[in-house]
Amino acid sequence: MQNAEIELKFPVSDPAALQAALPGLGFRLDTPRTFEHNTLYDTPERELRTRQQILRLRNYGGLWTLTHKRRPDSGSDDLRYKVRIETETTVSEGAALADIFGQLGLRPAFIYEKYRSEWSHAVDAASDATAHLVVDETPIGTFAELEGPTGWIDQTLADLGVDPAICLTDSYGKLFLDWKTRTGSAAMHLTFAEVAATQLELANR
Repeated sequence: MQNAEIELKFPVSDPAALQAALPGLGFRLDTPRTFEHNTLYDTPERELRTRQQILRLRNYGGLWTLTHKRRPDSGSDDLRYKVRIETETTVSEGAALADIFGQLGLRPAFIYEKYRSEWSHAVDAASDATAHLVVDETPIGTFAELEGPTGWIDQTLADLGVDPAICLTDSYGKLFLDWKTRTGSAAMHLTFAEVAATQLELANR
């Protein structure tokens, strides 16, 4: 399945308070807090990264999903939002697909983990279209991500009392690199075990 993905992130200081407010705003919980493990694959020369594309294998609650993302053929007129063309399919055996990638010369370039809760919301009363809000608890903080039409995103931010000035279009890879710069961490991947280990090492210096 291929579609244009429009999204925006914002940091969340109190995940419980945010999610407690969602049902009153018309959101429905689709997936409660579930562990997610992601691996981005690339060539040794990082050719996909150079072309601003990603190839991701995700395990979310036991379901394997393969995703390719790229920039649209023409640029977005509004740089406040992150816009990507996403092609996605489920796969039955993630380990076998990872082995195939290895045989083709693709290697794990970046691994990141989180606990994700998924919520959905009707875009408007006149259509069956659905937009989404997810809450991602990562090793470096909690973020919410809104995905849907730009008008719906703006209205949802207003309904939640979120200042648009704090919103982000950065990937988790970019957020991780920024965090490493701030903290001096030597972690190579955004996993709970690796981040905890490097934080302990930094605290003991």
